[in-house]
Amino acid sequence: MTGWGAILDGFDIIVREATLLAACGFLIGGIDDLAVDTVFLVRSLVARRGIHASHGALLADFPVGDAPGKIAIFVAAWDESAVIGQMIRHTLATFDYPNYALYVGVYPNDRATIDAAATAAIDDPRVRIVIGANDGPTTKADCLNSLWRALRREERDGEPIKAIVLHDSEDMVHRGELRVFDRLIGRYSVVQLPVMPLVDPRGRFVSGHYCDEFAEAHGKALVVRQALGAALPLAGVGCAIARAALGKLAERRGDAPFDADSLTEDYELGLYLGELGGRGVLARVREYRGGPLVAVHAYFPCDIGAAVRQKARWMTGIALAGWDRVGWSRWRNWREHWMRMRDRRAPLGVLILVTAYIALLGWGASLLLHAAIGRPAPAPSDAARLILWINGLLLAWRLAMRAVMTGSAYGWRGALASMPRLLVSNVIAMLAARRAMIRYVALLRGGAVSWEKTAHAFPEVGQTGIAA
Repeated sequence: MTGWGAILDGFDIIVREATLLAACGFLIGGIDDLAVDTVFLVRSLVARRGIHASHGALLADFPVGDAPGKIAIFVAAWDESAVIGQMIRHTLATFDYPNYALYVGVYPNDRATIDAAATAAIDDPRVRIVIGANDGPTTKADCLNSLWRALRREERDGEPIKAIVLHDSEDMVHRGELRVFDRLIGRYSVVQLPVMPLVDPRGRFVSGHYCDEFAEAHGKALVVRQALGAALPLAGVGCAIARAALGKLAERRGDAPFDADSLTEDYELGLYLGELGGRGVLARVREYRGGPLVAVHAYFPCDIGAAVRQKARWMTGIALAGWDRVGWSRWRNWREHWMRMRDRRAPLGVLILVTAYIALLGWGASLLLHAAIGRPAPAPSDAARLILWINGLLLAWRLAMRAVMTGSAYGWRGALASMPRLLVSNVIAMLAARRAMIRYVALLRGGAVSWEKTAHAFPEVGQTGIAA
């Protein structure tokens, strides 16, 4: 029995150290999250004015002016024949703004998408279908650069463009968004609308966890970044960029403002524009007092495999390759460093999470083994107990904040659903981290960057983002 006792003692040491590592990691992350929440709550209590506030602005404050600026909407499409037609028709029928052009980027070897887009456009003068020079898939940024060049050619003889708006093929646009962009571009170089994912009935927990994450990201995290004066990363949809600001970036990149070598060109674009002096704003505008937000609605992946692929691309582009590509900012201020650290903590957070699950299983196994050989299980130290208690309180706070942010966007049912969906989010994050590391290593070895396709579905007209 002595031999088994020694083995068990060694096992207990491993479990104890794994628990300590996970507990310390959770403590640091929890304090980091609590600091962001504190800034957000203080910000929410301070008297604020105008659109710079996160609350209070109404769509009626953004009427169409006498001379509305021309706005170009860019939609990059690869293998999107299932949704691009519905998106074009819905967009043309929805916008209540008189002066815009819809640029749809397609590939010469994607005939199905070309045909679907052409059929939906039905010779509408507001639509330009731009067939790129390269066969697909390349990257979304490469397709957007084709649209940029088409815009530049049209500008030579036509009306100058005030702003470029980015959307995806599966997006359900809001009727008033161009009015908001027209009024704010000029005061700001970049305007981001909230993104509100829809709960897909085919996979409520997987698709629903995006609701929770975007509710916090676009209801709190971007508000905090703006309050701190840090650069505003873009979501790639529902965002407008001043034509002058994008042109300045294009001049530095050989007339290709979107980086074709990036997996997350939208995220990087906002940071680069910030470094060039462009001010960004998250425009949280309500249709009417107490009403829904002017926001972008879309279905996100509803099965774990697709969600893992998407999250792995985001993790690779932002937390791993983004570290190499974007660095820590030449501004050298603590606010920007703090926000970029938060952007890149996902892989480390997953490592801590995996360690915690292993430690939890280890403690269970240890209790069973000690009972089997008739020895009392070792008790955690007083310091470990204190850390675990603090982490318990921080976890309760985190769940409460997640529920509050989701509830503010999706109602009380969404708030309740956000708690079990956290487990789904954790599983997807762990699987995505493994895939992201493999992909990142492949990129370091010279692997090509290409568009990793996610199958999309277009929402039913009239559906909102408040169903949980």
